[in-house]
Amino acid sequence: MLKDILKILENDARTTAKQIASMTGKSADEVTKLIKKAEKEQTIIKYKTIVNWEKVGDEQVGALIEVRIAPQRDVGFDAIAERIYRFPQARSVYLLSGTYDLLVLVAGKTMHEVAGFVSQKLAPIEGVQGTVTHFMLKRYKEDGEILGGEEGTKRQPVIL
Repeated sequence: MLKDILKILENDARTTAKQIASMTGKSADEVTKLIKKAEKEQTIIKYKTIVNWEKVGDEQVGALIEVRIAPQRDVGFDAIAERIYRFPQARSVYLLSGTYDLLVLVAGKTMHEVAGFVSQKLAPIEGVQGTVTHFMLKRYKEDGEILGGEEGTKRQPVIL
């Protein structure tokens, strides 16, 4: 039951308890209680809005930064990951398998600002052995939502 409610909210956080109740067959009061409990227990962490900043003329520069680190005794990767995720520029931090250990999603106003974050704050952290920065040039889809609308096919058809 809770999983159904969570899936509905994950798809559209603005769905009301009454709408969820009609979708799940439960009462609106029961749905509200389950949502409040999930919020209290931090099963629901945050409600989020996806904004296409290009449409309001306030673009942000995003970068994916691969970070190679030396795990620390008794805490592994967690202590360094915590130092990194405490920076406001770090929007998301993930532990990875493969060549790099962490993936950090960073946002800033300019490429210079992001580069400064990497060189002045991220790279000097003890245990960070190397970084590779990938600047995001264009967002097509985020959190399952296509940005910019359905524009259709731009290529001309080939007629044989």
